[in-house]
Amino acid sequence: MGAAVIDRVTAEGRQFQQMLKDLAELEVRVGFQHGQAVEEDGTDICDVAAWNELGTVKSPSRPFLRKSVDENEEKINQFLQAKKADLLQGKSAEQVLKEIGIFQKDLIQEKITEGSFAPNAVSTIHQKGSNKPLIDTGRMRQSVNYVIKKKGSGDG
Repeated sequence: MGAAVIDRVTAEGRQFQQMLKDLAELEVRVGFQHGQAVEEDGTDICDVAAWNELGTVKSPSRPFLRKSVDENEEKINQFLQAKKADLLQGKSAEQVLKEIGIFQKDLIQEKITEGSFAPNAVSTIHQKGSNKPLIDTGRMRQSVNYVIKKKGSGDG
């Protein structure tokens, strides 16, 4: 019989293994977390965002979430490639997920502010004094956030 093979993992190897384990267990969720922000009348901002994103019987869809991804695909891919390099250089999975959350949060907020959407109805313009879709008090835009959760942990 030959000599036994001894597997020696360096500290860097253990750190890399931990990062892979963390990545397999964690995810970043960007958008609106139910119960975290409300309008002055008590309406959950998560609901307001869904009504704006998908539209209602009275309002057209203004898909700011989808557009924040669809219209920034190249920018997102470049950013993720840079985050992949950060991971390979030893940055923690949690730190990289935080940076991804901040990056996507900024894209969503930018789309809310600068996106091209169906104009407001005349009655809405009179009510809020502006023809800027998605912006009234700014509460929805300010409520965009991210959370890092264990994968499969349910609501977010």
